[in-house]
Amino acid sequence: MFLPQSIACIKEYSWKTIGSDIIAGLVVGVVALPLAMAFAIASGVPPERGLFTAIVAGFLISALGGSKVQVGGPTGAFVVIVYGIVAQHGYDGLVLATLMAGVILIIMGLSRLGAAVKFIPYPVVMGFTAGIAAVIFSAQVNDLLGLGIEKAPPGFIEKWQAYFQNLGSIHWATAIMSVLCLAILLIWPKFTRRVPASLVAMLAATVANLVLAPGVATIGSRFGGIPRMLPVPQLPAFDLARIHELIGPATTIAILAAIESLLSAVVADGMTGGRHKPNLELIAQGVANLASPLFGGIPATGAIARTATNIKTGARTPIAGMVHAVTLLTIMIVLAPLAVYVPLCALASVLVVVAYHMAELRTFASLLRAPRSDAAVLLTTFALTVIFDLTIAVEVGLVLAAFLFIKRMADVTNVKMVTRELTDSVDGNEADPNSISSRRVPAGVEVYEVNGPFFFGVADKVKDVLRTVNGKPKAFILRMRNVPAMDATGIHALLDLRRKCQREGSTLILSEIHAQPLFALDRSGHYDEFGRENVTAHIDDALNRARQILGLPEVPTEKPRVPEVTRDRNPAEVIKSVAA
Repeated sequence: MFLPQSIACIKEYSWKTIGSDIIAGLVVGVVALPLAMAFAIASGVPPERGLFTAIVAGFLISALGGSKVQVGGPTGAFVVIVYGIVAQHGYDGLVLATLMAGVILIIMGLSRLGAAVKFIPYPVVMGFTAGIAAVIFSAQVNDLLGLGIEKAPPGFIEKWQAYFQNLGSIHWATAIMSVLCLAILLIWPKFTRRVPASLVAMLAATVANLVLAPGVATIGSRFGGIPRMLPVPQLPAFDLARIHELIGPATTIAILAAIESLLSAVVADGMTGGRHKPNLELIAQGVANLASPLFGGIPATGAIARTATNIKTGARTPIAGMVHAVTLLTIMIVLAPLAVYVPLCALASVLVVVAYHMAELRTFASLLRAPRSDAAVLLTTFALTVIFDLTIAVEVGLVLAAFLFIKRMADVTNVKMVTRELTDSVDGNEADPNSISSRRVPAGVEVYEVNGPFFFGVADKVKDVLRTVNGKPKAFILRMRNVPAMDATGIHALLDLRRKCQREGSTLILSEIHAQPLFALDRSGHYDEFGRENVTAHIDDALNRARQILGLPEVPTEKPRVPEVTRDRNPAEVIKSVAA
């Protein structure tokens, strides 16, 4: 389970496969070059930190990961959270938060939580992804138009206010170059995808800047250039107070890394017909995020677009991802001096196209037509991401989605009286051989039925219905044949019902209880309080138990007994078998 795919697929290596992987790695390395620098600049750090991340983290993700063709590095998902951390805590704070996120990811992988990430509601994922896209786009306007704002406000609304106030200072050469770059990015893929459009746009803008339009802001004019080697690894200063401040952002980085990497791995599986190891992938992401900041990098995760490019160009094993990292390192060593001439508007144009694809406007619009609760989660997460903070958006989105899920589960759980024949016939249960309508219920006996999970979200609802019981029956039968699961709150509600019946001189009988509720009741230590004779496997047994309490003779089975799961088994035997 925890054997890296780079080792597990040794049998697949051949000269043909390795050659194909090397070609794919070279192509993806070229594709990743402008993206790595652009994501770093958008995150509020120098462009070389994006390259360091793609080289170090990209190599480790491929070498140690659970996907054969995953390509890792900086992605747009981290732009908002990284920018906020750098603005508030500086780069040292980002290093510490990334290291903490790496530890969290490793713990998630070792705890085998890889499969649990898929339970994060899609409206939450879509909401913060679209929000990130909106924030990325808004952050590029300054470089796209050459407004010359040295330090744009961090807030979304304040940023746009600053843009409108400085519209008169547009640098027209920069704006025209941005339009040309966007045109290349949109039109070039229609002719060929062998040469990345982002690279073509970056090279064209660089040549145009040198020949036609000098004065456009470049990497050199703002950042002073890019180093030609990886920095010496350094550990940050650990401070408990700072760790406490950064635990929230670090958790958000870990969750985003888990979601992005596993989503990318799932997409890769669909394209290749393979199957990734989710827990191992989380561990690899954790190791990569431990190593990246030590070498001056930023958070990293699996990149969907680069992974798809990797597959389309022939990659079949992790060698391609490792070659991609080596390619970036080689480019940085050889061509770093030329990077100073790359216009910032070209990288901003690349990010605008990335933001457009991230937003998935059609999917966003379709979710607005989904059930109102899902639309509410989507819009809330989107608004919080754009206006406030991604950490808050993820936390509130998950909590809101959880509450709405609880409400939906509560809505499908009901308690109803089934003593009267009319109730069953109206519900269309005449064909049910276990229906109460086909049995004689003695006077002094009430039968109620719970339908759906019996958990904390519906316990009060059950109590409210049971309070409406008229009179004081000698025997109260609670049918639980449609209760697949029960938690501690459900058990507490049953105990309250038992005490209520006891005070009123009635006996509570549980009928047709499934294995999980039965085992939960036994583990809680309350099974014997109900009396083993009062926990029956079938409704006929429950009715005969009620007749015993009333002093009436038992009657033979009136209709065929149809067992389902555990209904014809002794409850005590069920407990033993489940425990075993």
